[in-house]
Amino acid sequence: MRLPSGSTALLLLISVLLHHSACTANAGSLDSDAAALAEFRLAADRSGTLTSWNLSTTPSPCGIPAWRGVTCGGGRVTRLVLEGLGLSGADALRPLASLDALRVLSLKGNALAGAVPDLSPLLGLKLLFLSRNALSGEIPPSLGALYRLYRLDLSSNNLSGAVPPDLSRLDRLLTLRLDSNRLTGGVDRIALPRLQDFNVSNNLLSGKIPVAMAGFPAAAFGGNAGLCGTPLPPCVESNTSSTCPPAAAMAASSPSSKPSESKGRMSRGAVAAIVAADFAVVGLVAGLLFCYFWPRLSGRRHREGEKIVFSSSPYGATGAVAAAAGGAGTFERGKMVFLEEPGGGGRRFELEELLRASAEMLGKGGCGTAYKAVLDDGSVVAVKRLRDAAPGSASAGSKKEFEHHMAVLGRLRHPNVVPLNAYYYARDERLLVYEFMPNGSLFSLLHGNRGPGRTPLHWAARVHIAAGAARGLAFIHHASRRGGSGSPKLAHGNIKSTNILIDRSGEARLADCGLAQLSGSSSSSAGYRAPEAPPARPWASQKGDVYAFGVVLLELLTGRVPGGEAAEELPRWVQSVVREEWTSEVFDLELMKDKGIEEEMVAMLQLALSCAAAEPGQRPKVAHVVRMIDEVRAASCGGASSPSRESSMDESSAVSDSPAVSEGGAVSQ
Repeated sequence: MRLPSGSTALLLLISVLLHHSACTANAGSLDSDAAALAEFRLAADRSGTLTSWNLSTTPSPCGIPAWRGVTCGGGRVTRLVLEGLGLSGADALRPLASLDALRVLSLKGNALAGAVPDLSPLLGLKLLFLSRNALSGEIPPSLGALYRLYRLDLSSNNLSGAVPPDLSRLDRLLTLRLDSNRLTGGVDRIALPRLQDFNVSNNLLSGKIPVAMAGFPAAAFGGNAGLCGTPLPPCVESNTSSTCPPAAAMAASSPSSKPSESKGRMSRGAVAAIVAADFAVVGLVAGLLFCYFWPRLSGRRHREGEKIVFSSSPYGATGAVAAAAGGAGTFERGKMVFLEEPGGGGRRFELEELLRASAEMLGKGGCGTAYKAVLDDGSVVAVKRLRDAAPGSASAGSKKEFEHHMAVLGRLRHPNVVPLNAYYYARDERLLVYEFMPNGSLFSLLHGNRGPGRTPLHWAARVHIAAGAARGLAFIHHASRRGGSGSPKLAHGNIKSTNILIDRSGEARLADCGLAQLSGSSSSSAGYRAPEAPPARPWASQKGDVYAFGVVLLELLTGRVPGGEAAEELPRWVQSVVREEWTSEVFDLELMKDKGIEEEMVAMLQLALSCAAAEPGQRPKVAHVVRMIDEVRAASCGGASSPSRESSMDESSAVSDSPAVSEGGAVSQ
């Protein structure tokens, strides 16, 4: 039957409205969140703990006051934290799968039973803590769909079956706790590159531990009689050849061997004597060879170490001073010039002693090559050999400029600046001698050894380092004021994480101050270069220092490595993410373990972006930066933590709170 055109239009309108209603019903809303929470309360709250969840008195979970354990954002329920409240009931978790805006779900320490439901609709979930309950059944493979998940803790339940390989899809996961369950099978199919906290102890697991997990401690695998391999005892092969002694060996050592088999053979005592004599001869020969060659090898290695700093110098290691003196008649003989310290008393030495010092190259950078040198008395200094040394025809004027610049840098004495103690200037050779910083650089603390076994750099340590570096930079910028009104403005010119070193007391110190102006290179010698920096020549400015310091702050916050064009790309990337209102996405995953720091991180992020503004006039003065960091630091040290914040969900998942320290010392590159 053919319908009139008006009826057709009416049917079309009805279908569109029905489709819109269905879509609206499927899309989450605060009303649907309230309905899901109410259903969860009916199933789990048998003791009346959640009395504030009352639709008649407080119809909205996000009302004032908000429902207990509920945190909202953007008009939706984003966090649900109900820990240790005695909640119980089988399959009570199922209604929570409708909270599709949820970021944090923590129900640990209750008595919830039944299976873990399909939580795949919660695509924004970052933290999931269901430990210390009575959950049973298998771990649902659908958990692998929660691609934003950082922490997953299902420990201390009654879960059984194999660990689903789908969990390997969680490439952002930092914590995986499955201990104290009844899980079976192996762990060889779990491949999570960023995992830092892992525990499958006290289960029924079996098989060999994969090499990728060998870096976790033995306690992470204990209580599984069938597991073997590093860090547990090695696996024993099941074939006869590896578990039992060879048959021939058994026959040879057996007292019941037939006499005919032993005829014509030497006794075991004779064999043992011959073997012992062979070992004695080999040992004697090895000892003689060692005594003969070792002094020559060690002497050669020591001489090579002595010459490493000056391997490309036109002077020999034994006659550098004489060569300098016998050079061009108008050129003065090079000598070590020590810069006076307040109070004096610093270690002094001649160039010959520096030439004799064993040297270890620490790295190459835009300003030159850095070495660790051990002097005759065992004291250690850092030596920087400047690149692009003055040409042979350098005039006396250029030498005076260099000496004046060194005198200015030598007066920079501050707890957050690496002191320049001496320099050497001669034809085609310029050496700077600094105090040696033994605890590495900020770069090594942030980016070194990322993977299992790494000790993260926690928030308080990052703020402490940022505060120290800012104070050092403020001292440098204000040094020109102390020199009088005619003094030019002094800039560091090479701010980057490899030039923020850590001294013996754990304080941050700025290195390579003022060296960018001496280098002949441009892009590689000026740290994180500001957009206004000219590309073809060395350049430094105080506004450029503030920009570079802003990039360092972003590096501290994001854990990303800027370098080259990334010094501009990192601020642009952060700004784009913040514009999309996903501010929490920019922060380093390692910071997720710290407690109650979200507000401090956001405040530091705003400061970093203002420092890294594209327009120089929009950047703050460094004194303002110091004040702002001190405020964040005060909040970080004295602020109370909130149990509803993402980073405070799991105290047991936190790794050691001490920052990593590199084994070797460092000097800036």
